[in-house]
Amino acid sequence: MDCFQKSIDYIEEHLQDKMTVEEISAIAGFSPYHFYRLFAAYVGLPVMEYVRRRRLAHAAAELAKGKRVIDIAMEYGFETHAGFGKAFRKVYSCSPEQYRKHSSGQIPGKVDLTLYKKLQVSGGVILEPRIVTKPEFSIIGYALETTVERDRKDREIPAFWSHFDITGLEAKLYELVQPKEHGEYFVCFPVDMETGSFTYVAAVKGDELPSGEEGLFKGVVPEATYAVFTTPPADYANQGFVQTVAGTWRYIFEDWFPRSGYEYAPDKVEFEFYDERCHEETGAVMEIYIPVVKQV
Repeated sequence: MDCFQKSIDYIEEHLQDKMTVEEISAIAGFSPYHFYRLFAAYVGLPVMEYVRRRRLAHAAAELAKGKRVIDIAMEYGFETHAGFGKAFRKVYSCSPEQYRKHSSGQIPGKVDLTLYKKLQVSGGVILEPRIVTKPEFSIIGYALETTVERDRKDREIPAFWSHFDITGLEAKLYELVQPKEHGEYFVCFPVDMETGSFTYVAAVKGDELPSGEEGLFKGVVPEATYAVFTTPPADYANQGFVQTVAGTWRYIFEDWFPRSGYEYAPDKVEFEFYDERCHEETGAVMEIYIPVVKQV
């Protein structure tokens, strides 16, 4: 682990310089080919793709300072405005100009592999989230009333998941609602700060409750700006995927939030999103949407 951390630290310190696999592998003490294969297996990305992602993460923070996009692009090794914009949109799902209004200006912390080991995240590192604004949409599903009290929440939500899966409620929900797009939303509505209670919903997108069907919940996910975290690819074997999802949640609140420049947005909802990417037994991923606002 230490040799990979050295190479990651080196990358972080030289993001504005030209780097090669040969140069980075020498820091780790491996031959280029051996290092390339091990880095991809350990981190979850090819080494030069990881370099590109880290450059983009720093560039995203620079946008808050009012610099011209082309100047930021050149600073981080992109030769053209168009090339930078294309790479940026691929990672952040919007243009640099659109992202500028959401950027907190905080430089993202470098990867700490010891932290990921502690959080029990498998499959690779958690990269900085993309910041997106999603319009309001409606969901239909099955609801659980629970509380933030850990003993109760940690017992009731897994039981709810198990019931949703084993009894075929997911398939039934698709049959009843017939959503236009595939994807399950597991939504936490705002907590009542007096009682600690909140509503947790397993749902799909939908506007109209099916007639004659009892026990379904319809709710609205309000428009919000989200930090969207994609979990590292993980396998279902030995609870790898489950542990990685849980580890990503811990990373968000224990590591990312304190240094992010963002706060949790009031009166908004957080949710997990599962689509076709989580159906494979190996390399499964999902997304966590956290509503945020810039710190004042």
